[in-house]
Amino acid sequence: MKKILFVSKMNQITKELNNILTNMYQVQNSNYSADTIMDMIEVTCPDLVIISLIGADDLDTSVFSLIHLQHPLLPIVTIGDEIETKRIARYDEMDQLTKIMRPISSQQIVAAIDMILSDDNDISGQTVIKEPEPQVSTEHSHSAPAINLDIADGDSSKKTILVVDDNAGILRSIKSMLDEEYNVNVVTSGVKAVAMLGKKRPDLILLDYEMPVINGKQTLEMIRTEAEFQRIPVVFLTSVNAREQIQAVLSLNPNGYLLKPPVREKLLSTIKNIIG
Repeated sequence: MKKILFVSKMNQITKELNNILTNMYQVQNSNYSADTIMDMIEVTCPDLVIISLIGADDLDTSVFSLIHLQHPLLPIVTIGDEIETKRIARYDEMDQLTKIMRPISSQQIVAAIDMILSDDNDISGQTVIKEPEPQVSTEHSHSAPAINLDIADGDSSKKTILVVDDNAGILRSIKSMLDEEYNVNVVTSGVKAVAMLGKKRPDLILLDYEMPVINGKQTLEMIRTEAEFQRIPVVFLTSVNAREQIQAVLSLNPNGYLLKPPVREKLLSTIKNIIG
């Protein structure tokens, strides 16, 4: 599991983000003291340092130089609005720095962090991520491309279904069953599902319950963290037909559940009964 050092002053925004990250990564917290931050880096050896600039009046900004000198390959992510981010403008040349600009949803933040930590991701230079569209600062010629979360718009006359499952075969099968009547987007993990929600809101989510790392229950908790997504209908997909498993699924109050592999007629009727 990837390790994150989260430097922040806990408030409603940072507590919410901390709770989401804790479900996905091994998270250690630190105050704004430069000495404490550097000690924590030495002890915990994080894969990423997140520094919240929200209410960070007591942040010792020299810590950016210290990290750069002692750990030049350690990615740093800052979160703050335009005014808060101006405080660290002097560090814009740091290749290891990614700046996330508020206002931005927790889903977008988590998606950006996930992509930075991805083993196959190569992000270097100053990247500025904003809402509603990720953008790149053009101030420096070495800036990296923005993180792109765009998806196809599809047929505007059709409702949209988001299918979340780590099994590519299941995703292909469900997509082929639904493509004629719905716009279908597919993702292979809970993190990618949260990122997709931040970009385009579906009318219904088909969510695998037994995914590895971040399972269906944890994914649903992340989705329901954001008020704007709480009313999106969720139907669980499960391959286990045991009484205890079904009870565990139903205890989360989904809009329905289906056994895998789903039967086309049952799948369509379940969706139509919920969203038409």
